[in-house]
Amino acid sequence: MLDSSFNVKLGDFGLARLMDHELGPQTTGLAGTFGYLAPEHVSTGRASKESDVYSFGVVALEIATGRKSADRMPTDKKPETGLVEWVWDLYGLGELSSAVD
Repeated sequence: MLDSSFNVKLGDFGLARLMDHELGPQTTGLAGTFGYLAPEHVSTGRASKESDVYSFGVVALEIATGRKSADRMPTDKKPETGLVEWVWDLYGLGELSSAVD
């Protein structure tokens, strides 16, 4: 995942470069794995460099928390939610360290 200089060595987040946005949407469905897709990618159907970074961030959260993106956890706002929202809720409560595995 990281080399000795902490450069990222994780692949397959290249959806942004595989799509030609000038031609408009070419499919009726999203490319990617739910749980790793950025919210703006889901709402617009457009991948970007930023949505690739979001996907990498989800993997980093999985490593830090020891949980999968598809796992469901309770928050103060909902009885169950995904990994990103769960961590974001803990951050808002000042309890981010309780997410760490």
